[in-house]
Amino acid sequence: MTLVIGTDEAGYGPNLGPLVVAASVYRVAAEIHDAEVVLSRSIAAALAAVPRPALSGPLWADSKLVYRAGAGFGALERGVLAGLVVASDAVPTNWQQLAAALGIAQSDSIAPETLVLDSLSLPRTAQSQDCHAVATIVRDTLANEGVSLLRMACRTIQPQAFNLLLATGLNKSDILSRTTLELAAALRTFAPTEPVLVWCDRHGGRKSYAALVARSFDTPLIQPLEETATRSVYALPGSTGRIEFCVAGESRVPVALASMTAKYLREISMWAFNAFWSSHVPGLRPTAGYPLDAKRWRRDAQDTIQSLGISAEQLWRSV
Repeated sequence: MTLVIGTDEAGYGPNLGPLVVAASVYRVAAEIHDAEVVLSRSIAAALAAVPRPALSGPLWADSKLVYRAGAGFGALERGVLAGLVVASDAVPTNWQQLAAALGIAQSDSIAPETLVLDSLSLPRTAQSQDCHAVATIVRDTLANEGVSLLRMACRTIQPQAFNLLLATGLNKSDILSRTTLELAAALRTFAPTEPVLVWCDRHGGRKSYAALVARSFDTPLIQPLEETATRSVYALPGSTGRIEFCVAGESRVPVALASMTAKYLREISMWAFNAFWSSHVPGLRPTAGYPLDAKRWRRDAQDTIQSLGISAEQLWRSV
């Protein structure tokens, strides 16, 4: 058996809203040197088994291909919720259930819009019965191939927590890499004695991750197996396993599903953010939180931000 963990993020660039890091965890009935081939073949077979009328477009793919410029939220939600059904046999019906399914601690999600999230009903666009139907086919096909999706998980870092980490001397890339690796290390405990492959998308322009890997996995200083312009690879001492950071990592489905999950959480969070603030500032145009429009939004909402007693550190990520 081999454990495969794919990770990705959403919200790395914006000033407003959370940074979200997500992961998907698979167990593959194969030796580590064969695990990627077996996993890719098995997922391809599972997705091909879903009838086309029930699945227009990809179920699991890079979130940028599924959801773009405000279009495709239903497909994004269907893929994430179907994944949760494969892993846990349930579609969340509210924010609390979604947070529990993804392992999001209450302290991870403290923000002014929390009350809006607490009133959220799910799914927002996808149909629960469709998610269940697709997931059943995918899960059964994967099982026949010796593959199981064990878990999907997330970590969210709200602006105040992000700014506190910056104040300790970390930079934005450090925060992303540390959060990603700590999540992967926590998920490694699903099968601590099995070989493991951890796949990550490249974090910004960073090429060297050895010290961060050593810290998060509590191992001695790690020597790289490869550090090139497109890929950085590290062995885990004392066990059979490796960690890879690759450009275009979302081409691997475990990373793609993590990408979709992070994007889904980020989009829900920003929907709640905009709902909260528009209820206090009539006519306030919504924002996705990226720097140029975030400045416009902050200017338009400034009087209400001050009247509510919300500090810049609570609201604005210093990126």
